[in-house]
Amino acid sequence: MPRVKVYNTKAEVVGQTTLSDKVFGCEYNEPLIHQVVVAYNNNQRQGTKSTLLRSEVRGHAKKPWRQKGTGRARQGSTKSAQWKGGGIIFAPKPRDFSQKVNKSMKVSAFKSAISAKLADSEIVVLDSLVLEAPKTKLFKEVMDNFEVGTKNVLYVLAEKNDDIVRASKNIPNAHVTYADVLGTYDVVANSKLYITKDAIKKIEEAYK
Repeated sequence: MPRVKVYNTKAEVVGQTTLSDKVFGCEYNEPLIHQVVVAYNNNQRQGTKSTLLRSEVRGHAKKPWRQKGTGRARQGSTKSAQWKGGGIIFAPKPRDFSQKVNKSMKVSAFKSAISAKLADSEIVVLDSLVLEAPKTKLFKEVMDNFEVGTKNVLYVLAEKNDDIVRASKNIPNAHVTYADVLGTYDVVANSKLYITKDAIKKIEEAYK
């Protein structure tokens, strides 16, 4: 079982904790992670884009001028794509982009992704994450203590905390989520994860 250091918000080591091998010690499976992330992104798409085909444009199909003798290019209809207000060639239409992924695949992909994060030293375990007030300045101080810089980072809490969410909203590279909704995409989309000890327990209980 991997042992990791536990930090406070001042980036000081305050102890150690042991992580579960069943969650944080799994083999890396890049193709599976890729499949689950692609499916997640596709499932976020609304698929409501729609434009008009030539047959759907309002108007008539009368030939605008005779075929020959005018000196102009031949035209069959003002509803053709080359005309202003004409139909769109291969027009996008509403469609369902959703992809189904089995639950066992989601679980395996998550374990694989978070295990890779730990192996690359990209997981920091926090004793707790509490601010004196819901202020951006205080949250930025915590980030500066860990020398986050401009990289995208994710803070994972055990339960809802409006103060932390409010304090982090104006920091573009800081994101906050909760252990019960943490997914594979969240893990791979951020350079580092800052997870509280209570959130670690929830993750291990959910994926044991």
